[in-house]
Amino acid sequence: MKCMMEEPSVWDYVKAKVQFWKKTDIDFSFQEVSEVSGLPEGEKESHKGVAISSLPWLSLLPFVVLLVGQFFLEPPDRLPLLGGVFYFIGGVLIVFAVRFGFLKVPVVLQDSERMEKVEIRWNWLVVAGIGMVISFVLFGGNRFNTLNLFTWIFAIVSLLIALFPQNTFPKIFLWFKTARKWMRYPEINLSVTFWGVVLVLTLLLVGYFRFASLNQLPAEMVSDHAEKLYDVRDVLNGQYKIFFERNTGREAFQFYWTALIAQVFHTGISFMSLKIGTVLVGLITLYYMARLGNLLGGKWLALFVLIFAGVAYWPNIISRIGLRFPLYPFCVAPVMYYLIRGLKLRNQYDFIWAGIALGIGLHGYTSSRIVPFLVVLAFFIYTFHLHTKMERIQSIYWLAIVGVVSFFIFLPLFRYALENPGMFAYRALTRVGDAERALPGPVFEIFTNNLWRALTMFFWSNGNVWVHSIPDRPALDPVSAALFFTGILILAIRYVQKRDWVDLFLLLSIPVLLMPSVLSLAFPDENPNLNRTAGAYVPVFLIVAIGFDSLIRGILGGLSEKSAFRGASIIGAIIILMTTMFNYELFFIQYDRLYRQSAWNTSEMGQIMQGFARITGSPDTVYVVGYPYWVDTRLVGINAGFVERNPEIFRDRFSETLSDPRAKLFMLNPVDIESLEALRNLYPQGKASWYDSPVEGKDFVLFMVPAVQDQLP
Repeated sequence: MKCMMEEPSVWDYVKAKVQFWKKTDIDFSFQEVSEVSGLPEGEKESHKGVAISSLPWLSLLPFVVLLVGQFFLEPPDRLPLLGGVFYFIGGVLIVFAVRFGFLKVPVVLQDSERMEKVEIRWNWLVVAGIGMVISFVLFGGNRFNTLNLFTWIFAIVSLLIALFPQNTFPKIFLWFKTARKWMRYPEINLSVTFWGVVLVLTLLLVGYFRFASLNQLPAEMVSDHAEKLYDVRDVLNGQYKIFFERNTGREAFQFYWTALIAQVFHTGISFMSLKIGTVLVGLITLYYMARLGNLLGGKWLALFVLIFAGVAYWPNIISRIGLRFPLYPFCVAPVMYYLIRGLKLRNQYDFIWAGIALGIGLHGYTSSRIVPFLVVLAFFIYTFHLHTKMERIQSIYWLAIVGVVSFFIFLPLFRYALENPGMFAYRALTRVGDAERALPGPVFEIFTNNLWRALTMFFWSNGNVWVHSIPDRPALDPVSAALFFTGILILAIRYVQKRDWVDLFLLLSIPVLLMPSVLSLAFPDENPNLNRTAGAYVPVFLIVAIGFDSLIRGILGGLSEKSAFRGASIIGAIIILMTTMFNYELFFIQYDRLYRQSAWNTSEMGQIMQGFARITGSPDTVYVVGYPYWVDTRLVGINAGFVERNPEIFRDRFSETLSDPRAKLFMLNPVDIESLEALRNLYPQGKASWYDSPVEGKDFVLFMVPAVQDQLP
């Protein structure tokens, strides 16, 4: 007797679709809409594709809901409860949209199954070890010199020869041969394609956001810039330090890099030299972020990474501020790219390059010291997903390659750290522990609060430091925040479905890269901030791009072939235009206005000092009268082009200027009436005038003293 299977109900269908991780034997095949509704046979063809799933708004709905939710979280009039409700609804809609095909999960790059033997030339490895020991000895005294540089570079080159596979050098020879042939007979083939046009427009857009008004934005230097430029001056004067101890200590990369920029671009010891250097570092970071996107999702994902990271206010501020902050993502991006590529393709080359990137990055910014933990996390997650003992052993060899190569490059700093552990770790110890002040509460409570604030900074508040952020606003613009949340859920769903280790690594990399900010336990008010979390923007904007990519794929899959490309292009362009406009407003208008209002106008004082020195022939008789919480007088001299001249003077030293018969110029804070009266009493022939600054609240007083006698012969 045959048993008739009951027809599945709508409730059975919904349960099966929602619980997509469970398998079901129920057949959910459907007839055409026209058949169910009893349409005449001749009208069936015209109604194919009219199903609700073909409408693009079903792909857009989660994004729109999340965008509305983010608007409720935007300052100044926030409604966090309502914003949270919309985010919850948007998250549920994303799960349904993925399950029903309205959002398309990008295809995972499959891991290679080859078992490549780790190749080592042991004789060269021994030579490298000897060179390393000699270099370690010679690096004492915190100085680079010809001898220790030569032995260090020799040790690194020997190590690379020991580790590069056998076919490396024939490939290098072939590359040089091809390059030489091309230089002899250069040939460039250009063709206009849709992809090419979009790529060029993207590069122009990113170039604009990174270089437009670079001389005026940011407008002024702060004290930290003076410290950096003094270190650059030391390099140009022949002080080749391994670790620069001024201002509680800094790694060396930026100072040598800026010294090179100053020489190549003829910009001297200036704010512009710092800016050019950090902008170029930011562009290199973008390049590796795009390569990572291309590796994980193809050229369009790479393009989306370029767009969203290229126009975003967070990476732009970090790249243009002229401080060491962009050296953190500059370390993270290539390390993540080579690590993921090496583990996916099982290629020994990539682990060598990952070690090189990590070693160089550790000479950059203190926050980069968290990146070795990121490397260990990547290998741990990867090894956890392996199936055989041999694969796990091979992954340990690869981790050793990354560690050894990076250590060889880190060697000078390692020697310095052993000689001066207190100075090397001072910045970290004053934040993590009680070296500077007692912890304001229980460690676990401070840590969890810091972690929560850091994890929510993308949607709520990126901290209160005006130098490198707009205080108390989200780190992401509303569009990017909505797409970031989408991307997080897309990766989580894909991990549940495919168990691909990269998805889990990308998600967990963010809290790890936030740790330099989270671990500010002694000063929890410093968390979050956009500089110590800057490395996290590498995976963050990759995830933003993944969210956008899934949306575009969903639109392409939900429309007919003729209208799919046009619809996806229009909707994609609108979303990109929205994020561009938001970030333009944030960076070029709000941040610029806030920065000018918050920073002291030392560039204007520098121009006056420069003009006075041009007239009188010397900057030595230009003075800035010191006043609490006013300008850093060193910056006035630097802006005027006189790095060695700090024009600071205090009231008790006014009388020392009487012996100089030349013309003098004093600049004073308008509220410093006592100093102005002292100058009038000392120089009754002097004339005071008011300098009216274009920035409200930044006016100052000029007090001019004529020369005692005619300066002409």
